[in-house]
Amino acid sequence: MPVARRALLGAGLAAVAATATGCARPASTPGGSVRVDPTAGAEPARAAAVTGPAGGPVPPATPPPAPGTVSPAPYAGQVTAILRRYLPATAQTLRHSGFPGAVALVRVDGRTTVHTAVGEALRYGAGPTLLPAGQRVATRPDSIFDLASITKVYTSILLLQQVDRGRVALDAPVASYLPGFTGAGKSGVTVAMLLSHTSGLPVGATVTGLPDNTARWNAVLATPLVSGATPGSTFRYSSVGLMVAGKIVEKVAGQPLDQALRTYLTGPLGLTDTGFRPTTWLSAAARASRLAATDARSSRGLLRGVVHDDVANHLGGIAGHAGIFASAADVATLGQFLLDGGVHRRRRLLATDTARLMVTNANTGKPAVDPERPNRTSAHGLGVVLDQPWFMGRLSGPGTFGHTGFAGPSLLVDPERRLVLALLTNRAHPNWSWADPDPARVAVANALADAL
Repeated sequence: MPVARRALLGAGLAAVAATATGCARPASTPGGSVRVDPTAGAEPARAAAVTGPAGGPVPPATPPPAPGTVSPAPYAGQVTAILRRYLPATAQTLRHSGFPGAVALVRVDGRTTVHTAVGEALRYGAGPTLLPAGQRVATRPDSIFDLASITKVYTSILLLQQVDRGRVALDAPVASYLPGFTGAGKSGVTVAMLLSHTSGLPVGATVTGLPDNTARWNAVLATPLVSGATPGSTFRYSSVGLMVAGKIVEKVAGQPLDQALRTYLTGPLGLTDTGFRPTTWLSAAARASRLAATDARSSRGLLRGVVHDDVANHLGGIAGHAGIFASAADVATLGQFLLDGGVHRRRRLLATDTARLMVTNANTGKPAVDPERPNRTSAHGLGVVLDQPWFMGRLSGPGTFGHTGFAGPSLLVDPERRLVLALLTNRAHPNWSWADPDPARVAVANALADAL
């Protein structure tokens, strides 16, 4: 049986205390900070109710600003100008090295200081071909983007919430929850290893050529470890690990992952523009005006409102590693929630010690193996990337955390500056191989670092 959450997290925090990077901060709210009882939410029974925050409400120091309120900062124009530099050179330019469109939203101390949209959410048709001007769709501040691997952050939070409820233990073998998680060496893979990318599982899974979704998910669970991998020893970025994490959420919560997302996270956070398979919950008008397109050359034709990741698509568009779509405002709200230590508008949704553990480096001293990003270090919390200058620029530091997505989005949270940056781009539209989103990410981060 899994150990009690209090004992487990106590052991986990003790294990990382010697190498903690200073990420832990008291939970705060716009306009000031408040100290949260460190035992809030520690008892599973107290944490279980979604309608009642563990440990009681946390009153904000000042009322939060109304949704959509922007208090423009002097650097707002600079952020917009930087993003425009990465757009196609002219209206008739086919190729680009950045992205057709982008939305950036910056919050400092809980107040939105930048919310800007540039370029086009839809610029190309299948082929790819350059669409006539009248068929293109301009990017809007409320455009909805494919979050790709930022989905992993949401899945990690959902799993950690189940840890708070006493349904999951981080040090328990994955196979104790999912008997189909079989294969040589996999008995040593723990739940925490899935979130810290130290499981030894590979990046992707083979799910093609199988008769149905049950067979495809069985193949995911049976995915073998990388040859020679020892669970817990090395950072290897793995989408399979988060696919498996999502299945644990489904098993212990008793809900499909998309429903668990609404129940435990997007509902309580008020994220009305976030979810899997957006064509099923957006109106026809919103689908036409707000969805940012991705690939226009795939075997599936133009992708717009359909997950870009092929494995997630084969799994029905709902998976723990990819598939969530959201607006910049909603992504920034998630970042603010993590910056505030698991509290949103006076309500605790993640226990204090769990939130702290999530953004503490779990991989200190471990090597990193990532051929695609040789400059990546192993610094990673339980579901978030830590201290990575390759996309954080000069905002990078021991406590800075976030995540990127292959389709072009990124989330960056800098506790030192009380800053949240949601930068969503459609760099995979129409051809991901044309574009590298990291220079734009770094340029915006550097501008904010200099300004703040």
